[in-house]
Amino acid sequence: MSELVERSGLRGSVVRERLVSPAGPLSRVEVVPQVGSTNTDLSAALVAEPGAWGGLSLLAADQQDQGRGRSGRDWQVPPRAALILSISLWPEPAMLTSLGWLPLLAGLGAVRAVRATTGVQASLKWPNDLLVDADDANVLEGWGAQRKVGGILSELVTTPAGPAVVVGIGVNVSQTPDELPVPSAISLAIAGAPGVDREELLVAVVGAFAELHERWRAAGGDAVAAGLAAEVAAVCATIGLRVRVTLPGGVELLGLARRIGPDGALVVADDAGVEHTVLAGDVLHVRATNSP
Repeated sequence: MSELVERSGLRGSVVRERLVSPAGPLSRVEVVPQVGSTNTDLSAALVAEPGAWGGLSLLAADQQDQGRGRSGRDWQVPPRAALILSISLWPEPAMLTSLGWLPLLAGLGAVRAVRATTGVQASLKWPNDLLVDADDANVLEGWGAQRKVGGILSELVTTPAGPAVVVGIGVNVSQTPDELPVPSAISLAIAGAPGVDREELLVAVVGAFAELHERWRAAGGDAVAAGLAAEVAAVCATIGLRVRVTLPGGVELLGLARRIGPDGALVVADDAGVEHTVLAGDVLHVRATNSP
């Protein structure tokens, strides 16, 4: 099998130099060759030794063999072919009701980092998928002409020091078409950026998220007051589309995705015009609409 680019491992010393305080926004950075899941491993570390992971901390890996997506789905990639990382943070008690914004802020940061470092015009599918246009432009049910290049998984962790949050971010970087698990997936290489430096992308993604998190924290978790809600909406491809949402319990909602609410929820108007607030669910894009 030919590879689109040489797949080099992440250099922990380089990443640490650029991201750890005082030069960078993080308190701790660990880069490892392989893990089961960066979210699982970082969560366990927070429980076992919370004082060692203060502020914003990072665990990144070249490979994970038990990667998880939303709803317990597997996420598997070849070694050194993707960006695989988890960031831990410690929200103030008053901000616990605003945690729904964290995957959206991570998505916004990843969109900006991908655009800035690769030129690929990524966008966000609510609540936690990164999308790019497919070169073949074939319409795929639930995705249109777009494909998933990455995703976010945010989890609340109960530790002896109080609640923490782990935000996992994964981006497909150099996979070839036969290395992708499903037709809806794509890599940055296939999307037109075959020479992506994973270290540069990692630094850009983490830096972007850290800046957004600081604004969110400074506003007490009020994403609207911080101007973050509008910035998320500006890169969210879901808004203005007709969507099919599979809600917890298997109930389906079909309607127009009108906006993102003040709590980060998706507001969907059904065919009778009744608005529904969607806090969690699988969203498929059905088609564009000119409806208000």
